[in-house]
Amino acid sequence: MELYAPSLMTPDGWLEGCLLSIGDNGVIDGIDVVDEPPPDVQRLAGPVLPGMPNLHSHAFQRAMAGLTERWGSQTDSFWTWRTLMYKFVERLGPEEIEVIARQLYIECLKGGYTAVAEFHYLHNAPDGTPYDNPAETSHRILAAAQETGIALTHLPVLYAYGGFGEAPLGEAQGRFRTDPETVLRIGESVAEQTASSPVITVGAAAHSLRAAPPALVRELQTGLHARNPAAPIHIHIAEQVKEVEDCLFSSGKRPVALLAETCDLDRRWCLVHATHLDETETALIADSGAVAGICPTTEANLGDGLFPLPGFLGRNGILGIGSDSHVCRDAAEELRLLEYGQRLHLRARNVVASEREKATGGNLWRRAVAGGAAACGTPTGGLAVGNRADLIVLDGDHPDLTARRGDTIADTLVFGGARDLIRDVMVGGNWVVREGRHPQEEASAAAFAKTVESVLD
Repeated sequence: MELYAPSLMTPDGWLEGCLLSIGDNGVIDGIDVVDEPPPDVQRLAGPVLPGMPNLHSHAFQRAMAGLTERWGSQTDSFWTWRTLMYKFVERLGPEEIEVIARQLYIECLKGGYTAVAEFHYLHNAPDGTPYDNPAETSHRILAAAQETGIALTHLPVLYAYGGFGEAPLGEAQGRFRTDPETVLRIGESVAEQTASSPVITVGAAAHSLRAAPPALVRELQTGLHARNPAAPIHIHIAEQVKEVEDCLFSSGKRPVALLAETCDLDRRWCLVHATHLDETETALIADSGAVAGICPTTEANLGDGLFPLPGFLGRNGILGIGSDSHVCRDAAEELRLLEYGQRLHLRARNVVASEREKATGGNLWRRAVAGGAAACGTPTGGLAVGNRADLIVLDGDHPDLTARRGDTIADTLVFGGARDLIRDVMVGGNWVVREGRHPQEEASAAAFAKTVESVLD
C-alpha cells in the first residue's frame, strides 16, 4: 500500500509531501519525499501524525463516567470513589465487560488512540467465585479489541491483598483475587489465541504494593520474563498521599524506593501515576528507563495531585499517557491537561518545551508516543521505517489548521480545543476510522446504552 501525505510527523521532525509505503504485514517499508505523487496513489486528506498509545485503561470504568460527581461528604476522595466503584463492578458479568470495552475502544480510536494497554483485574465472578475458564473476562477484552481494530496490550493483574501488611481482601475485592501463577496462565491463554496477530501483545501487572507485596511482584516479574523477556510489566504506584504514608508505616520506605529495592526496574516497566515522589524516587524512575504512566484527567477527577514533571524531564525521564477511568477518551485533551496542570502549579507557560524542543504540543505528542509504545511493548514509537503503521490523519480543510505547518499542527491539535480534527485512523496498516466514523459505532452505542441501562436499573 502506498499513501501520499501532504505533511507527516516523524520522530525527528516533519516532512512535507511524502510517499508512505506500508507492507502487507502492516509495517512501514519506506518514507520518501517526492515532488509529485504517482497519479494512482491514495492522497490523504490532511497532516499525518503517529497514533497515540493509551498506556493505562480500566475499560469497565467507561460506564461509570459522570456517575460519581456528587457530594458525599466533606472528605470526598479517591477512597470514597473506590467504594462507589466496588458497588458498580458487582453488576458486571463477562458480557457487560465486553460491551463496555467495545464502546470504549471505538471512542479511543476516534480520539486519536491507536493502541491500548488494558490493566485488567475483573477476573472472577461478582461474588468472587473463579470462572471455569480463569481467562474468561480477558478473552472478552480481547474480543472487544479485535472487533474494533484497536491494538491491545493485555495486562492481567496480580491482586492478592486488601492493604499493606498483607491485610485480607475485603468482600468487594473478591472478584479481583489472583496469584502470580494464575496471572501468568491467563496471559498464556490470551497469547496462545493471538500468536499470529501483529497487534496483540501480552504482559502482566501488579495492581499496587498494597495489593501485591514486593516479594509477590518479584515472583510475577520473574515468571513473566522467563516466558517472554521483552514483556511489559505495569503497576499503580504512589498515586495517593495515604498510600505513601501507609507504605512508610508498613515498611519504613516510600513506594518507588521499596519497589526498586526488590525488583529490577528497567525499560519494560511502567509505573502508573507515580504522583507523589521525592527527588530520589523521581531520579530512580528516570534513570532506570521505566515509563511514567501519567493519566491527567483521571488524576484530576480523583484529586490525586500533580506529577513532578519538570524534575523528571530534567533527567530525561520517559513518559506516556493513559485515559485510565475514561472520564476523557481524547488523547489531545489528556496532553493538554498534563501541560495545563503544570502551568497552574508553576505559574509558567510552555513547561514541557525547551530551547531544543520549542513546540509544546509537538514535544508532548512525540514524547507520549515514544513512551506509550515502550510501555505497551510494541514497535510503534513514531512514523519511521520498521515501525507498525499506526497513524491518524487530520482534516486538512478544518479551519483550525489554516496556514499551519510543522509542529504548529500538533500545537493546534493539543491546544486549539477542536474535537473534530481527527478524520481517519489506521492501525497496523488497516483503516479503522474513515471520515470520522467507525463502522461499528451505531451498533456498539446501542448495545452500550442497553447494557448501562440494565446495570443501573
